[in-house]
Amino acid sequence: MSELQKNDPSGGALPAANISESRRRYSLIWIVPLVAVITAGALVYDRIHEWGPQITIRFKDAGGVRTGQTQVKYRGIPIGDVSAIELSRDQRHAIVKVRLRRSAAGVARDGSMFWIVRPQVGLENITGLGTVLTGPEIHVLPGGGEPAAEFAGLDGAPTAIEPTGLKILLRASQVGALKPNAPVYYRGIEVGAVEQARLSADAAAVDIHVVIRKRYARLVRSSSKFWVVGGVDVSGGLLRGMEIKIESLKSLLVPGIAFATPDDGAKPAPNGMGFLLYDQPRKEWLEWAPKIPLPPEK
Repeated sequence: MSELQKNDPSGGALPAANISESRRRYSLIWIVPLVAVITAGALVYDRIHEWGPQITIRFKDAGGVRTGQTQVKYRGIPIGDVSAIELSRDQRHAIVKVRLRRSAAGVARDGSMFWIVRPQVGLENITGLGTVLTGPEIHVLPGGGEPAAEFAGLDGAPTAIEPTGLKILLRASQVGALKPNAPVYYRGIEVGAVEQARLSADAAAVDIHVVIRKRYARLVRSSSKFWVVGGVDVSGGLLRGMEIKIESLKSLLVPGIAFATPDDGAKPAPNGMGFLLYDQPRKEWLEWAPKIPLPPEK
């Protein structure tokens, strides 16, 4: 006889243990939230692992930009989101903080240009219509400098999509109807654009900054002449007939700049060279037709 039976006054066998089914149910109940917590943790980890550095962009106007909604795009692909917006200490700028994706961390470099894309309708073109429903977007043109975290946003899209284009300065008495992105023509072909216009250092003239695309940079020589084009130029009389000149249909709606280069063996203009901007061309300028080899299209 076992010790348990000896100690049992009734002399019978001990009753079998009764395992409660409620404990099993309680254990199953906790499995569901535990799985949910693990799944949520995995998603949060993937989300954190996806994001890269945070950068700060200073804009003069951030109207329409929304935290958690406005995206940063490059070549049409989202590469980051706006994480915060605040006013600068001097209350002159909007400070937009952006969290880039890890795969796009390379765009955070010196020389990168950021600008806000909004719907715009003008005589020259229509841009940003894709943002009518989605709201403004921030676009970027990556630079090639050292890694950076702070940037000054542009007021609009950069004129020079080719950073290596030739930059020259045209001086005029007045800017007239010339605006940023106004076209620059050579023999009626658009080869560049106006970047910006500012008063000269002594405020006696206007300095117009122009960018010529890299492929056409060699067309600009130290002896080149520049003049304003736009609208319709009507000349003549009742006896000798009417002469109508239009540089192009685009220049009829959007004023621009044209230039000509003589065949005098002058050297190509260096970066930053200055020229005078004339109101109209002389007759001999229009007759210049030097043979200048151009590199192939890319």
